[in-house]
Amino acid sequence: MNKKEAEERIFKLRKELNRHNYNYYVLSQPEISDFEYDMMLNDLIEIEKRFPDFYDENSPTQRIGDDRNQGFVQKEHKYPMLSLGNTYSQDELNDFDLRVKKIIGSNFEYVCELKYDGAAINLLYENGKLKQAVTRGDGVRGDDVTANVKTIRSIPLILRGDNYPPLFEIRGEIFMSVEGFSKLNSEREKSGDTLFANPRNATAGTLKMLNSSVVAKRPLDCFLYHILGDELPYGSHFEDLEKAKSWGFKVSPNMTKCKGINEVFNFIMKWDIERKDLPYNIDGVVLKVNSYRNQKQLGFTAKSPRWAISYKFKAEQVTTRLLSVDFQVGRTGAITPVANLKPVLLAGTTVKRATLHNDDQIKLLDLHNGDTVFIEKGGEIIPKIIGVERSSREPGSAAIKFINACPVCGWQLSRKEGEAHHYCPNETGCPPQIKGKIIHFVSRKVMDIDGLGEETIDLLYEKGFIKNIADLYELKKEQLIPLERFANKSADNIIQGLEKSKNVPFSRVLFGLGIRHVGETAAKTLANNFQSIEALRNAGLDELIEINEIGTRIAQSITEFFSKTENLEIINRLIKYGLKFELSEGEKELRSSKLEGLNIVISGTFEDHSRDELKEIIEKNGGKNVSSLSSKTNYLLAGNNMGPSKREKARKLNITIISEDDFLKMIQ
Repeated sequence: MNKKEAEERIFKLRKELNRHNYNYYVLSQPEISDFEYDMMLNDLIEIEKRFPDFYDENSPTQRIGDDRNQGFVQKEHKYPMLSLGNTYSQDELNDFDLRVKKIIGSNFEYVCELKYDGAAINLLYENGKLKQAVTRGDGVRGDDVTANVKTIRSIPLILRGDNYPPLFEIRGEIFMSVEGFSKLNSEREKSGDTLFANPRNATAGTLKMLNSSVVAKRPLDCFLYHILGDELPYGSHFEDLEKAKSWGFKVSPNMTKCKGINEVFNFIMKWDIERKDLPYNIDGVVLKVNSYRNQKQLGFTAKSPRWAISYKFKAEQVTTRLLSVDFQVGRTGAITPVANLKPVLLAGTTVKRATLHNDDQIKLLDLHNGDTVFIEKGGEIIPKIIGVERSSREPGSAAIKFINACPVCGWQLSRKEGEAHHYCPNETGCPPQIKGKIIHFVSRKVMDIDGLGEETIDLLYEKGFIKNIADLYELKKEQLIPLERFANKSADNIIQGLEKSKNVPFSRVLFGLGIRHVGETAAKTLANNFQSIEALRNAGLDELIEINEIGTRIAQSITEFFSKTENLEIINRLIKYGLKFELSEGEKELRSSKLEGLNIVISGTFEDHSRDELKEIIEKNGGKNVSSLSSKTNYLLAGNNMGPSKREKARKLNITIISEDDFLKMIQ
């Protein structure tokens, strides 16, 4: 590899790794497995070592991943939550063992634990009560998700007995069982929601939800695996965790003490086989030196402890031949390439197709027609191509090229800056988009119209009866009865379902319009803030962005949607048919104008209300909960643990600072 080739490869890898960091830590929507990510990162590390001229302090190799979300209060960890060094090689575990022995000798024990595939959490207990739960974040500070964590039944709110330290932290992994995940995805599929990729993805997304009442309905669980504090009962990791069981903590029964690296290898071999029988996913084994005194001797690097390492299992992989690539069109117009493969058995199922995600992924794989490819399934629903066996490539085989035009309607594709996907812009003339929007509209979580499944929508579209969601309300029973698989009862069900859907509240109708990036929660927020479709349509970009949870991307999508004549025509027809496009009188009665025109920032934690409850109170009383202080802010609603910088900024801007009691008096 010459210097020019190295530069191109470095910049391509950095771009891909940054995108995957964002997908995983910000959106909680990973596209690749840990193994793929680690291999890409290792590749970048090696090339940067060989070509130091391309050093960049912002390279993915210079940072620890960050899962912070600015919708939550940030809390600093008393003890940094460092990441573990990891390996896929037993030779590297031997090297780790030799380094440990060189410093502390041979008279010590290891503790082996399963590496759970979920989201790390740090719990603070004071006088036997759960006080705070914070995500790992950037290792120094993370998101305060206490309200969400309190909904997890396996995490004790009050400890058992009375022999626990007065103040300590305990860390663990929040996860979702395979069965719980399967049920959750089944419910989402029935309601037309996007499926989660795997239990970890579902766990991370749930933990970052701003509505803890929704979190309470999700099947989250937690194993605890690390205690920190000044007055712990023993001088060793294993014994302290065993003691923690008596305080009410859920500690894995599979944690094992090992004397020597050979016993560690036996533990790894056992669980590499038996992990398939566990009710939850693990992706490896964590190895720790047991004694705290030995841990202190070994110390830390800048990013990880020298007394612990994780060994990751390789996801099951097979090789097969790439036959062709199809390009699918989604409801929003996103184009997804899908590989057609020579059928091969993988993780108990026959695989014929695998996702390729987008154009960047095809280029990164350097995929050619007829290639022998490596397929991995792991915890993913859809198998993925993770690599190519280039040595077996046929000479002269053509590289796979991403299409320029929509494979269905022929329109030229577009790709917005900063987005990974290409889109077909023909929203009103592209059949997969049209049918996808209608399927979304009739789904259970939206209009909940009985009898209109995917096959029925396909049939009605092919017969020319429907071309958009408004056409549904012009269907007649006599049109339906002659169709295949229809009879009096099924036709009646559809007509009655359509009539019943006219009582669906405004927020769900708004969700059903299919505005890109406007999900169920955003639709509720918009409905509560604007109260009618007319007010929303007339809202400017700045006014939309000011609303908490409505960022620039969503705001731009909303203004773009209302700028199109065909969308306004559909809305006008739906209004004529009797659908609800404003809050009902009952919903409005629950609201007041006591905070009309006031912009309020919430900061800190409160005694009587959660932040979500305060936000809802503000909105129901006509105010706006805004996310940051500015000259337009009227009040700063300040709770406990609010940062001094925010208080100082409020004073500089002459913003009135009020307490929870002050706020409640304003609306009484």
